[in-house]
Amino acid sequence: MNVDRLDHLVLTVHNIEVTCEFYTKVFGMQVITFEQNRKALKFGQQKINLHQIGQEFEPKALHPTSGSADLCFITKIPMQQIIRHVRSCEVEILGEPIEQQAQQANFSRFIYATQTAI
Repeated sequence: MNVDRLDHLVLTVHNIEVTCEFYTKVFGMQVITFEQNRKALKFGQQKINLHQIGQEFEPKALHPTSGSADLCFITKIPMQQIIRHVRSCEVEILGEPIEQQAQQANFSRFIYATQTAI
């Protein structure tokens, strides 16, 4: 078997409404509603389905945990502009930007940010 690409991933969160506000404000993602009033975040050709902790949809992970995922997004926006925007959204940036091997490029600069309320 050869996998072509990711269809979607599921992010288990503490609060879906707060999560939607965070990802639309900070990353410009679109909130979509689909079957059974479920919520997802859409950007480009990708989709992140949201499950609220304790109210997950089947099938689900064996032990879903809120806040357990690390996501890395790619953008063409200059790093300093990203940092200004993220800080203006009152999101904590952890440490300084770092350069490391990326899946889609030889090397990329990354910032790590956290939003504890989601």
